[in-house]
Amino acid sequence: MRAYVALGSNLDDPVAQVRAGAQALGKLAGTQLLCCSSLYRTAPVGITNQPDFINAVCAIDTSTPAGALMQALLDIERAHGRQRAIPGGPRTLDLDLLLYGEFTCHEPGLTLPHPRLHERAFVLYPLAEIAPGLNIPGHGRIETLLAGCTGQAIERLEPSNEISKP
Repeated sequence: MRAYVALGSNLDDPVAQVRAGAQALGKLAGTQLLCCSSLYRTAPVGITNQPDFINAVCAIDTSTPAGALMQALLDIERAHGRQRAIPGGPRTLDLDLLLYGEFTCHEPGLTLPHPRLHERAFVLYPLAEIAPGLNIPGHGRIETLLAGCTGQAIERLEPSNEISKP
């Protein structure tokens, strides 16, 4: 199944955290890391009194069911020191399962597509870079959704082939 995972960090060398997160995705059982977007610097959303974030999106092919994949992402976050003391607060590594094929679900701990994917530049720009023309179930084509994010600050930092380097 083709899935897309958003990566973000604003603590403890965010560039290294996002790169390490991408490498960890490629080591998941039954999963192949296909590609990663460039790195992007973005302003925090919600709690704005915190450092800027480094964000990216990776495409994977996986045989792992969506719920188990989400659990694996949470395990990677914990391995990188993720603490959830303040919702929306600073974090060492954040991994969000954005899409799992065309699968949709609304279960405790897992909503697909990700519930705010369609309105966040820090997800849509890197996703559009690696999957142009993608249709987001229930929301439409990614290019149309990008038009609604024009007021959100985002800066591309590196070409995509740099993200998976150690």
